[in-house]
Amino acid sequence: MDRYLVISSDGHAGPHAADYRPYVDPEYREAFDVALPIQIAATEAAAKSFLVHDINIEWRKGRDYELSGAWDAEARDKVLDADGVAAEVLFPDGVTEMNAPPFGAGFSMSPEGITADLQWAGCNAHNRWLAEFVSTAPERRIGLACIPVLWDVDRAVEGARWAKENGLRGVILPPRWGSHPGYHQSRYDPFWEACESLDLPIHFHSGPAPIEEYFGAMPPPDLDQIPPGAMGIYVTEVAMWLVRPLTFMLWGGVFERFPKLRVAITEGTAVWVPEYLQLLEHRYAETHYAQKLGDYRSHLSMSPADYFRRNVRVGASCMPRREAEMRHQIGVSNIMWGTDYPHPEGSWPITGEQMHTTFDGLPEDEIGAMLGGNAATFYGVDVEKLAPIVARIGPEKRSFQKSA
Repeated sequence: MDRYLVISSDGHAGPHAADYRPYVDPEYREAFDVALPIQIAATEAAAKSFLVHDINIEWRKGRDYELSGAWDAEARDKVLDADGVAAEVLFPDGVTEMNAPPFGAGFSMSPEGITADLQWAGCNAHNRWLAEFVSTAPERRIGLACIPVLWDVDRAVEGARWAKENGLRGVILPPRWGSHPGYHQSRYDPFWEACESLDLPIHFHSGPAPIEEYFGAMPPPDLDQIPPGAMGIYVTEVAMWLVRPLTFMLWGGVFERFPKLRVAITEGTAVWVPEYLQLLEHRYAETHYAQKLGDYRSHLSMSPADYFRRNVRVGASCMPRREAEMRHQIGVSNIMWGTDYPHPEGSWPITGEQMHTTFDGLPEDEIGAMLGGNAATFYGVDVEKLAPIVARIGPEKRSFQKSA
């Protein structure tokens, strides 16, 4: 085919916050009604604290229909077609469209100050809505179930099975566990085993971090009281919190025990990968400085960096040219490009332009792998079903063959 298969590794979807109500278990709807105005007020305050409120208002002007693709399947497909995107991975949404799932669900799923049953109820509500949304075009939508695994591993296993039975194709876990056991501990093995056997990749998405350490009380009582540099500190450290659960899994031997388990780290850039791999290799190697540390490697049959290369993929949202030029250090086969639609920091509405800025002049097979081939393999996508869509809207390969 003379066009590229494009699969975005980072899309966001969810209804207006109030529209989650029918998907919430009846016994939690009264609590939902009480929590809804609190959630909306907190989301508005967060938008102002994170300096995106005014940006969102300006960015939305004249784009209400296109941005309704967050919950409207027809509008979303029109955006995908215009972007040349045949399929996409779907995470929950949040601040931009005021449509985060209820009760602390979403891609954060922080366990702090949360009631377990309510968080499960919020996750289940989102997963039910998403299963319906995916069914409108199952060949194009790779839906991910929110699973708050920290509370109850057996319940998480049931949640993974429900996701598989209802057309979802991966799971999202909280990247921060607070006072709960970390992901290197064997208590999570039944869940890893279930995801491996069900062929459900695990996902961690950028965003969660110890916000209160940067901004103080959230939401802040007065925006003028936000400490100087809070946002700078957050954006500097947020990728560290995204990658931290992976470090626990790599050194904990999770991929040694479950060699077919797959993990995606999404929207945290990819520039950190080469130095991260070098650090893993260095810490795994025999060195004079490791003499006093004892045996911390014998449970692993290879370097943590090798497990990364085999089991981990990086959702490189709005990938800049710099990362494309680092592709061999990162690992061409480990990169999955993404749009981050419908967020203002994403590539839409200039996705085509950004694709060319990033990939022009690179080898055709490498462009194909990063734009969609790697994701197709990772998620087991039926590329034959997508072929008619690719033939209609996929970006032409020849348009990328310009001087680098």
